Amino acid sequence: MIPLLAHIDLTLPLEDPILKFLLILVIILAAPLILNKLKIPYLLGLIIAGAVIGPHGLNLVLRDSSIILSGTAGLLYIMFLSGLDMDMSDFRRNSWRSLVFGLYTFCVPLGLGILAGYYVMGFPLYSSILLAGLFASQTLVAYPIVSKLGIARDKAVTIAVGGTVITDTLALLLLTVIVGMATGNVDDMFWWRLGASVLLCIVIIVFLFPLLAHWFFKQVSDSVSQYIFVLAMVFLGAFFAQLAGLEPIIGAFLSGMALNRLIPRTSPLMNRVEFVGNAIFIPFFLIGVGMLIDYRAFFRDWESIEVAAIMIALITAAKFIAAWLTQKSFRLSKDQRTVIFGLSSAHVAATLAAVMVGYNVILGHTPDGEPIRLLSESVLNGTILMILATCIVSTFATQRGAHNIAMNHAQDDAEKAPRREDHILIPVANERSVDELVGLSAMLKRPKEPNGLYALHAIDNKAEDPNIEKQARKVLDIAATTAAAGDLYLQQLLRYDVNISNAIVSVVRERNITDIVLGMHQRTPGMPAIPAIPGIPGASGPGIGRMVTDVLMQSNVTTFIYSPAQPLATVKRHLIVVPEKAEKEAGFQAWVHRIRQLAENSGAKIVFFASEGTLEHLRPRRGRKLPANIGFVAFDRWDDLPSLEHDLRNDDCLWFVMSRRERVSYHPAMNRIPGYLEQYFAGYSYVLLYPVQAGATESRYL
Repeated sequence: MIPLLAHIDLTLPLEDPILKFLLILVIILAAPLILNKLKIPYLLGLIIAGAVIGPHGLNLVLRDSSIILSGTAGLLYIMFLSGLDMDMSDFRRNSWRSLVFGLYTFCVPLGLGILAGYYVMGFPLYSSILLAGLFASQTLVAYPIVSKLGIARDKAVTIAVGGTVITDTLALLLLTVIVGMATGNVDDMFWWRLGASVLLCIVIIVFLFPLLAHWFFKQVSDSVSQYIFVLAMVFLGAFFAQLAGLEPIIGAFLSGMALNRLIPRTSPLMNRVEFVGNAIFIPFFLIGVGMLIDYRAFFRDWESIEVAAIMIALITAAKFIAAWLTQKSFRLSKDQRTVIFGLSSAHVAATLAAVMVGYNVILGHTPDGEPIRLLSESVLNGTILMILATCIVSTFATQRGAHNIAMNHAQDDAEKAPRREDHILIPVANERSVDELVGLSAMLKRPKEPNGLYALHAIDNKAEDPNIEKQARKVLDIAATTAAAGDLYLQQLLRYDVNISNAIVSVVRERNITDIVLGMHQRTPGMPAIPAIPGIPGASGPGIGRMVTDVLMQSNVTTFIYSPAQPLATVKRHLIVVPEKAEKEAGFQAWVHRIRQLAENSGAKIVFFASEGTLEHLRPRRGRKLPANIGFVAFDRWDDLPSLEHDLRNDDCLWFVMSRRERVSYHPAMNRIPGYLEQYFAGYSYVLLYPVQAGATESRYL
């Protein structure tokens, strides 16, 4: 055994990369398990663990380039996720609230910081202003808490995240200006260069990144390539921000906002992004923050302790005042105020950047040759202590407020009338369309329900080919893998039956299916047209296929017949064409709820085309807010459906809400819709939606 150990370097600090990585992984694994029992937020535990193993603690691991690289990636990841998780429609509606909070949380600490630095600590004016900039900046260290509790789209979180970007931008711009003025480098061109570079950076990230990502996702379907592309965009955005003179975290946040709509919250790609970040990058960042903490600063000199105490007290008070003003301005609850205070009170990234810049700026020398720094060593030591204190306050405050909000949301859901659980059936046969069918099904269901998806492959019981079942298993495995990548469980069903439609209808009854998502039948050249089926519009000519027609005749559940021409995530608008009197049908509310789930989960624009009378029922009732990504257009041209071609854009998906013959919302033009889709709307994704209708299943099958 001894000769084997001789090849391993066990001296401290650890140099062996395997041992270093193993130690950090053990900490990431053990911290949540141990601290959850002690009711301590695991984020705080990772920071403390970093302090224990770091160079100022047991000196097990140095904060070397590998830790700094991983930590930087983790910080950028936090900011990217905060932009990616944001409800963009709600953010647009509440952007002015984020602006107000950003000004509150910048101006209040700035004012208190200048007064404290100049009059209490006796610093020069430039040093006092730069110290106040430290007070104003903040880091979303506690953001993983709200994300894990599922309240990332709460109004308070949206306000806090948007305000963080605003205050950090202002604080870092203040840093740039003050350092330039203190060193005499500010002239007229300085302001032009700064303004032009910042504006160019924002334009590139906000406008060009979505175009590039949209093109890439349409061309590349490989999951690994998509994830690497997203990671590259995060660092590219951070690099552009750095070139513009901003902190890289601003670029990472803008990259998250730019890719927000292209990475839906229920998509497999979103699940991969969150998983890798929460498992690796973010914990490395928190452990790296802990390694900065030097407990010896408590005992080094009284000046450092005094400066740290003043900084901690003023920062905590200033951030609480900003959160309180925000609560009063927008009539938020106390728990929402606590979350805003918790998210805005931690100081790490921008604060460290500012204090290191100020410490390294030398304005002159004393007669003894000692350098006169813009920020003294006592401020540097005090900042390290302040980081620890604010991280503790941030994690505990965010944990308490977020937990209460999550509990209130759960109680509100429980008090609502019980809704039927989603059971969505996906008949699959073609390997090429499985991913899109599962993707649409995930977009239509409630995101907090991981179950309720069924994939069915039916085989004719007269088939004799031994390879049919093997192929069926392969298609079902693809469906299950796609669902699992989105953290959803999909149950695989393989059935032998007299025909496919009979198998589908049987499963609908056996599994209490609420919705069916089918692929559009593709008629190969030379195939004879399907005879007209009484009562089912579109079942003749280049129509929906005999199997689908039989399913519609024999079952009465909401049915979506989907023909994807491009990946669902790259669709920018869904145009829902609704017939007159659709609101009088039995399944009206059910399919409207599905469309609203699509709007929430995908982030794409939803536009309803319907008569004025039907639009009144599609708009939310009085007192309920309308999502910003849902619009309404008066439409009464069902006799001239090809005219819709003028309203279509390249990345639209066209939906037609159909009806069976002799039902109240039936229109004769529905028979011609499949032909229109082939003649006028070729190249577009489209969905035929057949809602539940009273009396629709009056047939020999019932």
